[in-house]
Formats: sequence, C-alpha cells, structure tokens
Amino acid sequence: MTDWRDNWPLKLSGAAVLLALVVVMLGGWTRINDAGLGCPDWPGCYGHIVLPGSEEALERAQTLYPDQPLLAHKGWIEMVHRYVAGTLGLLVMTLSVAGWRRRKLDGYPTFLSIALLGLVVVQALFGMWTVTLKLLPVVVTLHLLGGLLILSGLTLLRFRLRRFYRSSGADITPEREGRNWVLAALIVVFLQIALGGWTSANYAGWACTDWLKCETADAPSLDFAGGFALTLETGPNYQGGHLPREGRAAIQMTHRAGAMLVLLVVMAMIWRLAAAGWSKGPLLTVAALLCGQIALGVANIVYAVPIPLAMAHHGGAVLLLLSLVWLYQRDAVIEKESCYACAQSC
Repeated sequence: MTDWRDNWPLKLSGAAVLLALVVVMLGGWTRINDAGLGCPDWPGCYGHIVLPGSEEALERAQTLYPDQPLLAHKGWIEMVHRYVAGTLGLLVMTLSVAGWRRRKLDGYPTFLSIALLGLVVVQALFGMWTVTLKLLPVVVTLHLLGGLLILSGLTLLRFRLRRFYRSSGADITPEREGRNWVLAALIVVFLQIALGGWTSANYAGWACTDWLKCETADAPSLDFAGGFALTLETGPNYQGGHLPREGRAAIQMTHRAGAMLVLLVVMAMIWRLAAAGWSKGPLLTVAALLCGQIALGVANIVYAVPIPLAMAHHGGAVLLLLSLVWLYQRDAVIEKESCYACAQSC
C-alpha cells in the first residue's frame, strides 16, 4: 500500500496547474493568431506528427490538403499547443492513478482526481472537433470552457491535496459568512468568459468601434437571434466568421452588458465580504484584477483588438477566474499541523 506520507501528488499538482495555465494561454494565442486551422487534420499536421521543415516536404504536405494554404508559422503555433496539452494530459493521468491508489485514505480527493482525467478526455475530443468541424463557433467556445474547467479543477485539487497533507480530516470549519457570494461571482465570471469565447469564435470583437455604444452614428441593428444561434451548419470553414454585422454587433453588445453585470456582482461580493471581516489583501487583489480587465476591454475596442491587448484581455479573464477560485477555497478550512507535518519538522 502506498504510504500516505509520500506527498509527491501535491508537488505534481502544482506543476499541473502551471502547465494548464500555459495551455489555456496557448489556446488563446492560437485563436487570436487565427491559427486554429494551422493544421487541417488531427492529431497530426498535414499528415505529419511534426510539421515538415524543408521546402520540398512542405510542398508534399500541401498536396494532401490543397484547399488549405500551408502557413508554417500557424502550423507550429497549433502543434505546440497540442504538444503542451498532451503533456498536461499525461500529468492528469498520473494524478488520477495516484487518486485511485489512495482511494481508501480518508480525505484524499480521489473523485476529483479521476473526474479531471475524464474531463481531459472530453477536452481532447473537442480539440479534434475544433479542427474537423472547421472552427464551428459552439465547439470553439466549449473547447475554451473545457480548458478553464480543467485549470480550475486542478487548482481545486491542489488546494485539497494541500489540505490533505497538512490538515486532519476533522478540521473543517463551518462555512464562512458570505462565501456564497464568492460562488455567485465565480458563476457570473465563468459565464462572461463564455460570452467572450463566443465573441472571439464569431470574430465579433471588431463589430463595434465606439467604446460606450456600438457606433457614434449609423449604428447597426442588433440581431440577437442570429448572433446566438447555436445550431449552425457543419461543413463550412468558419475561419473569419460567417455572421453578418448585425449578429456580430449583438454578440459584442451582450458581452459588454455582461461585463457590467460582472462589475456589479464582484464589487457587491467584495463589499459583503469586507463587512464580514474577510482579509482585505485578497479582496483588493480581486478588485485590481477586475478593474484591469475592464480597462483592457475598453482598450481593445478603442484600438481595434490588437494581438497584445487581446492576449492581455484573455489572460486577465483567466487570472480573475483563478483569483475567485483561490478566494473561495482559502477560508474553507483551518489548517492544523498534522502528524505528517510533525514528522517532517522533527
């Protein structure tokens, strides 16, 4: 039987969280650089596991997919994303095996460890469908959300493993006052990121040029039914988007309304938790991330979504989500030195 004092899963979970963050950022980089179809096949790239390097090999690869222009730099962006995601999958598999072997240990997060592996398998399928269905917006959006769920799940696993190795299972405290506010903020932020993914998948970031309203003059009518139609035809190449401007403008304005809702809910959460005596440092961190994210959103509108600002906005959303996961977990348990900690200090 594996000795529960061997805490390598805790260390591995930390590496997995960092790698998952890299994967999510690489996914954003791939999408923002329009490299989602940099490789028109899956899991290889133009029939190769590694994109060919020589001109002759590239020409042969192009003949396999004559309708998809081969741009080597976009192919490499896509393949690096896949390689790193595959490495993350191996780490999650290792953590799930560790969870299964420790399933009889009281307090070990076995279910979460194994559930994450199932989520990774589903995420791999969405990665394949993103390519084979040629950037179908609903698949692209769900692929983004799957990555965020894996990152959030690994962050929770890290917290629970840390709790398992440093605390006894009986040290759970009653729920902190106001903790449900954090959960509500988490849900609203996650839904707003889903809206952001839908905006990006439909190339709607450029639909409106005015930061306060869609246009200063001759504003397009907003087609919400068309903009949020989930049953789109499979088969066409959705790179560049197919929606008319009215549909894209409806998506863009809905995303902005969502940002206002996030601002209200998160600020109300901060006010409520501060009144309940929560530490000011974490609350100020969340407030700073929220304000920075809104400023980046306005800057993207004003400057027509340049790649650096788009990546910063993507990263800001991820950090805001993780900060709320951290806030939700940090006061759930009074950590008490366990026998294991005593043994380590002796």
